[in-house]
Amino acid sequence: MKKTQMKTGAAVLVMAILLLAGCATFKSDMKGKYSAPAEKNFGADGVSALFIFSHYRQTKGYDAIPKLDDRRQRIQGFDDFFQDALKEFSNIKTYATFTEYASDVNEPERRAIKDSLKSTHDFILDIRFMREKKFARQFLGQIFSVMSVTLLPIAYSQTYTVDVDIYNAQNQLIKSYSRQAALTKWVQTLLIFVYPFHPERRKKEEIYVDFLHNIFRQIESEKVLRN
Repeated sequence: MKKTQMKTGAAVLVMAILLLAGCATFKSDMKGKYSAPAEKNFGADGVSALFIFSHYRQTKGYDAIPKLDDRRQRIQGFDDFFQDALKEFSNIKTYATFTEYASDVNEPERRAIKDSLKSTHDFILDIRFMREKKFARQFLGQIFSVMSVTLLPIAYSQTYTVDVDIYNAQNQLIKSYSRQAALTKWVQTLLIFVYPFHPERRKKEEIYVDFLHNIFRQIESEKVLRN
């Protein structure tokens, strides 16, 4: 009876420590960042632009190919990030957006809508987001985290990339851009005191906001969207 109580107490202690495990997420510098002074495209004629978004994810070593996010899987608040980044442009008169989903392969109506939008705008910006993590590292990290009862700091990394291709009304590629950044989430019991200052959600949102603002600022400064 006494041994059973001791085992139960030990199990409760382990669960309590696991529940109290803290984490803190840190963002890397952006690769490919445009650092020149921003130049507004004032005086240019107004243009129409179509923004085509696709959000991919892949766990390397687990997923055979990148998978498209559905409506529930893409980052929450993305529409707000995009609307805020649109302020970088000065001569977009009208615009439309279209988000691609894997289910579009079975929905000819949505594919027709995208083709129709592409044929009625001056410029098409094909914007592809990708987030990647490594299965082996994630799996082993979880094992060590549990074995150490989260006393040892364990790092989980995820890489974020955005690629942008810009086409004119004749469907000719005129410019391409790319950015990359990474999030590293450290898990360790005492990091519970650091978490309020480095929450994962905020760091993830910052990456998307920085990506959009930086690329749109470069497009504007280079006066790409001009007829």
